[in-house]
Amino acid sequence: MAIIRLYMTISLDGFVTGPDDGKDAPMGAGGFRLFNWLDLRDAPGPSGQVSAEAMATRAVIAGRRTFELAGQWGGDHHDGVPIFVLTHQVPAEPAQGSARYVTDVRECAAQARQAAGDDDVMVHGAGAAQALLRAGELDELELHVVPVLLGQGRRLFDNLPAEIIELDLLRTLTTPESTPPHQQVMHLRYRVRHAA
Repeated sequence: MAIIRLYMTISLDGFVTGPDDGKDAPMGAGGFRLFNWLDLRDAPGPSGQVSAEAMATRAVIAGRRTFELAGQWGGDHHDGVPIFVLTHQVPAEPAQGSARYVTDVRECAAQARQAAGDDDVMVHGAGAAQALLRAGELDELELHVVPVLLGQGRRLFDNLPAEIIELDLLRTLTTPESTPPHQQVMHLRYRVRHAA
């Protein structure tokens, strides 16, 4: 069965965007600093490895806000894989390309798993991650931790209930010390411990 894995870049203080994010500034003030490591996505090394793994996923789940701020990825996140957009309300205008709106988190996860087959599902967006985690449908987290403090913005796990969720560290990949400071990142992969 497909693994549903969050791929998310965060600052060391847990922000996924800078302050004042919105349509005109999707990453907020200073938020694009979080993605300098992607300059190395086609190079050998940890960032290239993680990027290749993300692009090998066979389905995408995204929160509607993330989907819209990303310009719906022009209807194709990568390789034409189906995109399942988790939303509270389906808009009148249909989504572009291979994207479809889904209002139920468990149904969204089931459709994405079925579409991915034996391959993995990529998750984008803090809201989608939190919804999947609360529903017990998020299997793993791949966090790209950038050594910067943003201080304000949108946090990855800001709206979770007061409940302990245990994680098992599966892998740690770090960029070499020779990597320029603005491209340094630590890639951490965790498995979510689901209650038996």
